[in-house]
Amino acid sequence: MDPTPAQPPRAAHDREIETLAEFDEVVSAHGTLSRYRVQAVDLTARTEVLLSVGSAGAVFLGCPMDPEAAARVRAGGALVFPPIPGLPFDPYRGHVYTPGELYDRLGEGYEATPDARAYAWFQATKADGDVFASMLRAVHDDSVSDALDELLAGARVVGVMGGHAMARGSLAYAGAARLGRELARAGFTVATGGGPGAMEAANLGAYTAPFGDGMLEDALNLLAKAPSFTPSVTDWARAAFEVRERWPGGGASVGIPTWFYGHEPPNAFAGHIAKYFSNATREDGLLARCTAGVVFLPGAAGTVQEVFDNATPNYYGSRGEPTPMVLVDRAHWTERLPAWPLLASLARERPMESRIALVDRIEEAPAALKRLGG
Repeated sequence: MDPTPAQPPRAAHDREIETLAEFDEVVSAHGTLSRYRVQAVDLTARTEVLLSVGSAGAVFLGCPMDPEAAARVRAGGALVFPPIPGLPFDPYRGHVYTPGELYDRLGEGYEATPDARAYAWFQATKADGDVFASMLRAVHDDSVSDALDELLAGARVVGVMGGHAMARGSLAYAGAARLGRELARAGFTVATGGGPGAMEAANLGAYTAPFGDGMLEDALNLLAKAPSFTPSVTDWARAAFEVRERWPGGGASVGIPTWFYGHEPPNAFAGHIAKYFSNATREDGLLARCTAGVVFLPGAAGTVQEVFDNATPNYYGSRGEPTPMVLVDRAHWTERLPAWPLLASLARERPMESRIALVDRIEEAPAALKRLGG
């Protein structure tokens, strides 16, 4: 057995190997794989290495490898979780998704994409109560959370929440896009629920941040030709990819959608997409990562839920100092869906009282966010 000590000094993330280049670097530098976690790396071309290096305490998660190599590392004290055949997703993935990955084969129609096939698998398995399928969903979501934590380490994240019904071509959509652009230009990482409507608009704004102001107007005009993801997700998504192809190299932002809402496809303007099966895990994780505050645009039940999901840890201080909350559109939040009076009542005489604001227009949100954040 490899004599590597049971408690290595390296931090957990430093022991994760997520690419073939990292694998080669670790072997070259340390001459062992002991205590490392190798995540979804194709090792079929590294059989000789696997036959010769130590592997005590190593864990291989979904790594294709030669059967002889798999037997050798097991004998050396490693745990090997083999790839699962027939799945439309990798439960052990080491990175968040990209738009191109989820929309691969879009030319054949949305139904052919990995995103649509993962949703179809979810629908087929969640009804039969199969413990194996539920385990795969949980492993996948935990892998995505781990990847998201690595991606956002040290980032100043501002969430933009809002409903999926906001149509391309509307004044509200254009306003949300300008908000996302301004936040990105101010150095924030924009994070949304990753779906259509207000979420897409904010991610679009962040994508356009490196370009001149006229580019956003041109993109909005192009997108308006397919105003909604209904009746055709295919046409809606193709319009987004047309924008990306016409103006490549846009700014990065984060989308955190879910297959729980199958009617909400992910938008293609979030450069990094952390998609979950569990909506509860997704909702809590999205808001917890918005360390620089959240802007709430008009929305319905989902956005109301997000307002109070965010308010609860601010109320109790369970995540430390309360983070800024800016609600946009006074009439919406005081008359149509009067969440503001309740939020203000909860905040009264608590530290979070100085961290909430209600503004009339979306253009006021960045200044309010800056004011609340000190």
